[in-house]
Amino acid sequence: MEKKASTYSLVRKAYSTLSFCQMKIISWNVNGLRAVHRKGFLEWLEESRGDVVCLQETKAQRKQLTPDLTKLKNYHSFFNSAQKKGYSGVAVYSKKKPLVVKRKLGMKRFDSEGRLLELEYPDFILLNLYMPHGGRGKEKLAYKLEAYRHLFQRLEKIKNKKVILIGDFNIAHKEIDLARSKQNQNNIMFTPKERKQIDRLIKLGFIDSFRRFHKKGGNYTWWAYIANARQRNLGWRIDYGFVSKKLKARLKDAFIYSEVKGSDHCPIGVEI
Repeated sequence: MEKKASTYSLVRKAYSTLSFCQMKIISWNVNGLRAVHRKGFLEWLEESRGDVVCLQETKAQRKQLTPDLTKLKNYHSFFNSAQKKGYSGVAVYSKKKPLVVKRKLGMKRFDSEGRLLELEYPDFILLNLYMPHGGRGKEKLAYKLEAYRHLFQRLEKIKNKKVILIGDFNIAHKEIDLARSKQNQNNIMFTPKERKQIDRLIKLGFIDSFRRFHKKGGNYTWWAYIANARQRNLGWRIDYGFVSKKLKARLKDAFIYSEVKGSDHCPIGVEI
């Protein structure tokens, strides 16, 4: 036991030189990794210069992906796929190898859908999340709220550490976060019950990084595939990068790459 503990300590020490010089962490719901691959994903990945790139809704199991998506020269790759083919799933490309990778939240249905990758680095913990949508008819809202309850149980244990929480939360928090708030007061992704989940997240001490730097409306991350919504900027901000209080002083910037196409979502991110 002493030898293992010592080895682990040495690994952490070796990694310490990688900590927080400057890191760009990007998140993107790609709505199908194989589909976005055909639209130039690897070229975008290189140009993004992301140190850690988190993906949601990959819709593929690792064995279905070509080697150029699983064995990148400059990135370690991690996948958590849904048991159901062509559904859900998350991935992370990281220039530095994490110490620990976890794939379960402790909720059977959620875990079977491949919605989490938790990576522990020497100086911080990163959670890449794809939270459930809830269903247009709210038929899955109870499941969505239960998933948030399990998430909060996990966050209670690590909220006092350096934590980055990033991904597709499938909730617009405030009226400023969607183009037509009045028409969507009772629609999924903007119901009072859902919005309270983001309230609770902030109450736990997590900071909405984008709102720390950008106070104006019109900044969205998802647009429906109807009525020229994206061209008209009739969108929703449902993708977030949250950081715990211990990272507040290290937060340099937060951004939305609204010009990046290929999915109904666009990439977002933070710089530490």
